[in-house]
Amino acid sequence: MTRTEDGPRIAILGGGIGGLAAAAFLREQGFGSDVYEQAAALTEVGAGLVIAPNAARLLRRLGVLDRFVGRAVRMETGWEFRRWENGAVLSAENLAEACVRLYGEHTYAAHRADLLDALRSAVPAHSVHLGRRCVAVDFEGDQAVLRFEDGETVRPDILIGADGVHSRVRGAVVGPTHARESGICAFRALVPADKAPDFAKRRAQTLWIGPEHHLVHYPVSGEEYVNLVAFAPAGANSVESWTATATVEALLDEFAGWDPRLVELITAADTPGRWALLDREPLGHWNRGNATLLGDAAHPMFPFFAQGAAQAIEDGAVLALCLAAHPDNPIAALGRYEDLRRPRTARLQEMSHGRSRINHLPDGPEQQARDLEYSQADPLRANGWIYEYDPEVAVSASA
Repeated sequence: MTRTEDGPRIAILGGGIGGLAAAAFLREQGFGSDVYEQAAALTEVGAGLVIAPNAARLLRRLGVLDRFVGRAVRMETGWEFRRWENGAVLSAENLAEACVRLYGEHTYAAHRADLLDALRSAVPAHSVHLGRRCVAVDFEGDQAVLRFEDGETVRPDILIGADGVHSRVRGAVVGPTHARESGICAFRALVPADKAPDFAKRRAQTLWIGPEHHLVHYPVSGEEYVNLVAFAPAGANSVESWTATATVEALLDEFAGWDPRLVELITAADTPGRWALLDREPLGHWNRGNATLLGDAAHPMFPFFAQGAAQAIEDGAVLALCLAAHPDNPIAALGRYEDLRRPRTARLQEMSHGRSRINHLPDGPEQQARDLEYSQADPLRANGWIYEYDPEVAVSASA
């Protein structure tokens, strides 16, 4: 394992967005780390994501924002809500004018792989270990022990579980956690820009909402593709997997009768992925001994506020700052990190959960009241508590 001079041995299980963000911020604070990733290459399945100002500021702090924006798409319109049957605009954010003024950065949409590439550029290649499948996480007192498929055993000074929604570290830290079926499944697909209708190629994060369904689209990958994510009632064959697939016909069936422009967009999509959204309560704690969790391992959330990746990046920044503040007492540092992060991420988990019902209201008085509320809202300001967050300020304020 890597050890900086007089520094702890830090193991990060998982080489996704959260794991690489943690490694990058630890390096910024002078700590070495080893990232263990079971895949043979650092690739991101899935498709698009939104990087709001709270995450964009942290990419700038790491020195990787310029690399990221080379392929990301700067949003000019955000949270553009449209009615399902005719595309009537219920509300929209003017990001081009207000986002930087309010929060200091733009909002971007990107393919997940482009964000991963930017974060990896801030992590030394020698510290990322690919093809390392962890088969067990045990504790010897307060000491976390990683056991790998190749027979190696690692006993780090600090273990960071960044191993996703099916986290093995979480099982060792908090015991079995149970997920409920949400009744919702998600489809994801990419549409080549040369096949997409013009309205979908605008630099806008557009949400079409209707009974039991909603659909989101925005351009990604240097505007070469349109990312499409749709939500519908879960079928019996839906599983919680980024690699399960459906068919374009199945996706079209879900949105039959919706605005013809949306049907045109779906028709042009490649083979959609489909996965079930499982409902998880916020954890009561996520530390044990010298181990902690971050990202989806700690706080998996529905994607309805587009903050999953951003919260994982924030986790990495806060964790590194806490360790820098308590270099000789990692247990205290992990405790402070959890105390700072758990209330914020739990609030986002709960709000994202609530949005699933609001977006899917059947037509009627409640839907009409929602649409009126949307038309009068200023979501860019209302969500200021999300976008203005600064890890350095949060850590300093808790001192």
